[in-house]
Amino acid sequence: MEHLLSSYEAEGEAHFSANTQTPLRPDAFLKTDEEKILAISGHFAAIMEELGLDLSDDSLRGTPHRVAKMYVKELFSGLNPANKPDISIFENKYGYHQMLIEQDIEFISACEHHFLPIPGKAHITYIPNGKVIGLSKINRIVKYYAKRPQVQERLSKQIFQELQEVLNTSDIIVVITAQHMCVSMRGVEDQSSKTTTISYGGKFEEKETRKDFFQVLNIGTDTVLR
Repeated sequence: MEHLLSSYEAEGEAHFSANTQTPLRPDAFLKTDEEKILAISGHFAAIMEELGLDLSDDSLRGTPHRVAKMYVKELFSGLNPANKPDISIFENKYGYHQMLIEQDIEFISACEHHFLPIPGKAHITYIPNGKVIGLSKINRIVKYYAKRPQVQERLSKQIFQELQEVLNTSDIIVVITAQHMCVSMRGVEDQSSKTTTISYGGKFEEKETRKDFFQVLNIGTDTVLR
């Protein structure tokens, strides 16, 4: 048993992945949502029982089903490609070729290492080429990729790559600042620290263009986000 626990602890320290895509099994969507909810409910009930909780109590009896439904239908609904938002793209008839900024997009994701919340904000800018995107669709893209077990670096890249493909341009910058509850609630228990990630390409490879972006957002380039 001691050797087995040591093996689990070693695996638990493996926090890094080279995958830009969320790692999914080939059979990830063979089951219906209802089948997944039923299975997860049973597993979560077992976890609660191992913790010593009395599932016959009125307050706890429905918890396994509530958690399972929340996982499948809400928190991790972004895993299923069927839930990917339809993206409205329009011709750039105004001939607008400056930065278009959508800022303070709030989201709540979940850490794939501990399944604890990651609340944060995304600031996204692109320079239109021949196409522009409906503003609300940027928010929907952020929330789609956030609603899955994530690491923040991957989330930034997935949003960037999705917009790159949709808009047919690399002139995009994605800045995400988030608080990780796995840092706040466990381990070091730091209540104030935040993490910032940046993905960019095209014209934003140029330092001056990035500087213009941060100045518009009133973000200091030294302390990227407060």
